[in-house]
Amino acid sequence: MTTPRFTSFKTFYPFYLSQHSQPWCRRLHFVGTALVIWFFIFGVSTQQWNYLIGMPLAGYFFAWLGHFLVEKNKPATFKYPFYSLAGDFVMFKDMLIGKVSF
Repeated sequence: MTTPRFTSFKTFYPFYLSQHSQPWCRRLHFVGTALVIWFFIFGVSTQQWNYLIGMPLAGYFFAWLGHFLVEKNKPATFKYPFYSLAGDFVMFKDMLIGKVSF
C-alpha cells in the first residue's frame, strides 16, 4: 500500500489516526510521548542536558513497538517526519481529553 501525498497537517491527521487503529498501538505511543515530555521538562528544569537524548529514544522506541508488533505497518514518520511528530502530540492531547480512545 502506498502512502498518499499530504500537503497539510489537517489532511494528514485522519490518515495518521488510521495508522493507529489498535488500542495497544495508541497506548504505546501515549507512553512514549509522555516520556518525551518528561525527559524534556526534567532535562531543562535541572539543566541536565543529557536527559534530552532520551526524548527521541523513548518516543521512537514505544511508537515503533506499536507499529511493528501491534499494527504491523510502517510508521508514517519515514515519509512524513514532521507531520508524524505533530500527530504524536495531537493524538496524545486527544487521548487526554477523550477525543481518541485509549
